[in-house]
Amino acid sequence: MTDRRSFLHTLGTALGATALGVACPGSAAVGCTTAGRASGARTTTSGLGTASESAVTSPAVVPSAQPAAIGLQLYTVRDEMRRSIADTLARVARTGYREVEFAGYFDTAPAQIRSLLDEHGLRAPAAHMSLETLETGWDASVQAARTIGHTTLVVPWLAPARRRTLDDWRRLAAALNTLGERARSDGLQIAYHNHDFEFTPLDGSVPFNVLLAETDPTLVTMELDVYWTVKSGADPARYLTDYRGRFTMLHLKDSAGPPAHAMRDVGAGTIDFAALIARGRAAGVRHLFVEHDAPPDPFASIEASFAHLSRLGANAARSPSAKDVP
Repeated sequence: MTDRRSFLHTLGTALGATALGVACPGSAAVGCTTAGRASGARTTTSGLGTASESAVTSPAVVPSAQPAAIGLQLYTVRDEMRRSIADTLARVARTGYREVEFAGYFDTAPAQIRSLLDEHGLRAPAAHMSLETLETGWDASVQAARTIGHTTLVVPWLAPARRRTLDDWRRLAAALNTLGERARSDGLQIAYHNHDFEFTPLDGSVPFNVLLAETDPTLVTMELDVYWTVKSGADPARYLTDYRGRFTMLHLKDSAGPPAHAMRDVGAGTIDFAALIARGRAAGVRHLFVEHDAPPDPFASIEASFAHLSRLGANAARSPSAKDVP
């Protein structure tokens, strides 16, 4: 199974070719690191509650009464996507998902991807693309996004060499603001997706809080990964409240609880997703993406997570089929 670093490495070489409709070597973008499995009792979300350091309510997103849509981050089924993107998207749609978030195009031209999405009643509002790809391959990224139907391009991870100091995080914020300006001019939006390292204090400050404070809310939105936030010891519910309007997407995956925080399917761990989803809807979250970094059986995993969210009533938040959208 491909790891995060290898996934990122292929992004720059792959995207330019796929945007032009040419087959390219390897897939692109990124998911998250692998976690093990363990048992644990259900609890509410836990954490240190570090969000309030410089909390603001964003003017960028007006929280909507419209429910968030349930989708799937396709990194979960990346090996299946490599074998057959058509069969995998068909299976995802049969499970009940109506939105997907890409993490690479798997040697498939954007026009072909769009055709497959339309065939199966799926939409792809977002895609993970490395910071380096966006900085050096902007035109190809935009071309692919427009063809497939992405509205948001998400920076999914930051290399260690670019996050050693608080000044590095400030530079990242500036880079995201610059990309956000370009995105806005092209009718798109830039987002950042967190792991756990963003919450490790540097010189008395939490890097994620610095990033939230120094990115322009009108240019940069956030995708809050619930699992990684909990694993770090922070409280995702508090971030959604303290930074109301900054988070328009959530990644949903479960934790078996401390100390190891083994990754689980949604509903098989300790995170209170009913409360978090309700909090997210009130705070302006528009998209919910199920994810598991290394499930033993990816299709069984996405089915179990979807079934749990349906039992919670989250299925009522499912977006209309692409075939139903004029």
